[in-house]
Amino acid sequence: MDDVGHSPLEADLLARSRDGDTVAFDGLVTCHRNKIFSIIFQIVRNEEDAMDLTQDTFVKAWFSLAKFDGQRPFGAWIHRIATNAALDHFRRRQKRPQCAFDDFPMKIDAASKTTPASSEVPSEVMDRAELRRRLDKAIALLTPDHRAVILLKEVEDLSYSEIADQLRCSLGTVMSRLFYARKHLQSHLSDLYEKN
Repeated sequence: MDDVGHSPLEADLLARSRDGDTVAFDGLVTCHRNKIFSIIFQIVRNEEDAMDLTQDTFVKAWFSLAKFDGQRPFGAWIHRIATNAALDHFRRRQKRPQCAFDDFPMKIDAASKTTPASSEVPSEVMDRAELRRRLDKAIALLTPDHRAVILLKEVEDLSYSEIADQLRCSLGTVMSRLFYARKHLQSHLSDLYEKN
């Protein structure tokens, strides 16, 4: 296996995992689970579904380790599995009747465990919370494909080619989806754009 893009620890964990070492694979899960949960949650917008899909992603990765060629980082490979699982789940969910509780997903702040306590001015905290609420609402209105592209670009900071690889689509498709996703967000948040 080529160690391109892998830290020495990750390369060791990967090699041991491919030999069937479940403890080593647990180390990989620990390194990547928060990021994987976060991207899945941002797409499916439901905490319980995101937890299930995160688990499914790592199970699939475990059984697919023989297919992992090591030509790119393990994180990028598992991120692709997670993104595809979330999009597939969202598409399947649209085909079946929804429970009323699905309309009220729990909001998760991915940085909550690492964000230090601050002594911010209450009005600034409220303004930021309102902005976050409006942004979350606008993102939730995007189609799953547009939501995935905007999150991979703006939250995960992936390049266009990395996004195309993750979503298995052309560079032109990524650019088009990103254009329409941004246009949609701008129309829903137009008053904020006008202030700047």
